[in-house]
Amino acid sequence: MLTFIGLGLYDERSITVEGREALADADRAFAELYTSHLVGATVDDLSEAHDVDIEVRDRAGVEQRPGEILDAAEDEHVAFLTAGDTMISTTHVDLRLRAIERGIDTRVVHGVTAQTAASGLTGLQNYRFGKAVTLPFPYAHGADGVPQSVVDSIEANRERGLHTAVYLDIKADRDEYMTADVASEMLADGWADVLGVVVARAGSPDPLVAADRLSALAERDFGDPLHLLVIPGDLHHVERDALATLGGAPEDVLAETEA
Repeated sequence: MLTFIGLGLYDERSITVEGREALADADRAFAELYTSHLVGATVDDLSEAHDVDIEVRDRAGVEQRPGEILDAAEDEHVAFLTAGDTMISTTHVDLRLRAIERGIDTRVVHGVTAQTAASGLTGLQNYRFGKAVTLPFPYAHGADGVPQSVVDSIEANRERGLHTAVYLDIKADRDEYMTADVASEMLADGWADVLGVVVARAGSPDPLVAADRLSALAERDFGDPLHLLVIPGDLHHVERDALATLGGAPEDVLAETEA
């Protein structure tokens, strides 16, 4: 049995009750923390809180060498842990399909995702989001500035009046997290006066929402990670009210985004 468990967004308490019970029932637990990361808890914190030994696997250990996980799941109940929701990454979908091909029973216990949390914190309606993008560190994609694929996706969403969730690069093995001010500065090179919405530390006791022109967001400090950036499309009047109330968006900027 292989049970995929989403740990939620922030610390050892962010897991659902169902997830906690599934983890307690497992004989062995693996985790990958390179696609996302719990900034409010270490692996030791997780192990202590849930009274389980957690074996961390890097990207290669999941994508290229999943044999140990699958072998264990053939004879034992294995839990596979990830931050956020466990099926957001295609890596995890691939692992589940490999397990099914080997006749291993699988189960999915979902967790809160960054995008649904961002929608809830900002008041931007989830059904009005288009294709999401990831903004990499320049050194990670071998060029300066914003990749053309990211620009094209944001522009396509804006032309359709849709919001874009911009996930910011994480290098967990280097303890390096792109911050929203850096991301805003990168995007302001082409969209200086465009409205952006920062969501910082979603799922934590002190989440932050800030809405302003990208050029203005580039000058601010949003504190500890994790950060996410949203580029809104056309705004419903309730969304405009939410960004003004919850994110302090200037009225003149909001007036340019009416649906």
